[in-house]
Amino acid sequence: MAVKRVYFLAHGGTVQGVGYRYFTRRQANELDLTGWVRNLPNNKVEGEVQGDETAIATMMQKLDRGPSSAKVVRLDKEDREVVEGDAEFQIRR
Repeated sequence: MAVKRVYFLAHGGTVQGVGYRYFTRRQANELDLTGWVRNLPNNKVEGEVQGDETAIATMMQKLDRGPSSAKVVRLDKEDREVVEGDAEFQIRR
């Protein structure tokens, strides 16, 4: 199992005020991924996910759609260094 970490930045449409962060945490927990997510002041949502490469690919597809009330215009992705000891997925404020 190859472990990787990916940074993402969701641009809207609508990605804030629609449960995008909670959707992200739920999907990460279901896929056994760690990392974090938070809203940005520019109406975007950013975060990082870490775990199995296949699970991350699935996660990126889910984030590109978002929850039913979201409208994701673009999802940027960038590989990052794996963080040792990362144990959970958090919503940051």
